[in-house]
Amino acid sequence: MNKVILMGRLVRDPETRPLTDTMQVCNFCVAVDRKYKKDGGQAADFPNVVAFGKTADFIDKYFHKGMKIALEGRIQTSSYEKDGRKHYTTEVVAESVEFAESKKVEEKAQENNEAEEWVEMPANMELPFT
Repeated sequence: MNKVILMGRLVRDPETRPLTDTMQVCNFCVAVDRKYKKDGGQAADFPNVVAFGKTADFIDKYFHKGMKIALEGRIQTSSYEKDGRKHYTTEVVAESVEFAESKKVEEKAQENNEAEEWVEMPANMELPFT
């Protein structure tokens, strides 16, 4: 099974270009926070993501740098030759995407020029629904 679920913020504006006469391809990068932080500092991964067709159109129309996105897709690897050397790439192919925060939260974050902060739950705290 090859399934990926990510939630993070766009690092830059999505880049969309025509793939064929009727289909677009959209490339972007997402900053995804890691659960465990090394030496108390911030740690994140920056997977490259590609989307095709209607998903690419949706991302191009509604998403921009700094927005929080949730996506579901799959890992894809490929290779190419350049200057006689073989290069390998790994990217996430987005099959579905959603807004991960409300427009009001996004607008407020832009006004305050600060990112949303998460509070960690104490390890010994019991959840009411377990």
